[in-house]
Amino acid sequence: CWCGRGECNETLLSGPGLAADHARHGAAVIDAQAIVSAAAAGATAILAKVGVQGVPSNLATAVRTVVVLVFAWGIVLARGEAIGLRDLKGRTLAFLVLSGVATGLSWLAYFKALQLAPASRVAPIDKLSLPMTVVLAWLTLGEPISLRLGIGIGLMVAGAILTVGA
Repeated sequence: CWCGRGECNETLLSGPGLAADHARHGAAVIDAQAIVSAAAAGATAILAKVGVQGVPSNLATAVRTVVVLVFAWGIVLARGEAIGLRDLKGRTLAFLVLSGVATGLSWLAYFKALQLAPASRVAPIDKLSLPMTVVLAWLTLGEPISLRLGIGIGLMVAGAILTVGA
């Protein structure tokens, strides 16, 4: 920060400051990629809401998918990661395909919802994917749900319900 004290609000509210504070309290360092993901997802809702106006939602999803496809493959090729294609085996490939189908269904439903309702109502419902993910991870992968995680998830669900009802 500009003051150099290190314990000021500016330091604590910055990304590195939050990560350091989080680590000091015994937790893992906040993943910057997750923060970027959340910010991009927030922008996505607004950009998609504007972009889907006057266009069939399935067409809008298809255009978005092509952009994501080109963007993702551009990164893979630029980083020289395409060589990993030969290492994809049956089970891995099957689950990646299933994940792609689930993503496609999610995007199609999301764009249709954005056509029908304000983004401020669609986004909170969409974010209920986090509690669903935690429960599915518990049921299928045996990942634990701590009391703290359970309370946090409960608060997220309550927040989504309150936001949609506003």
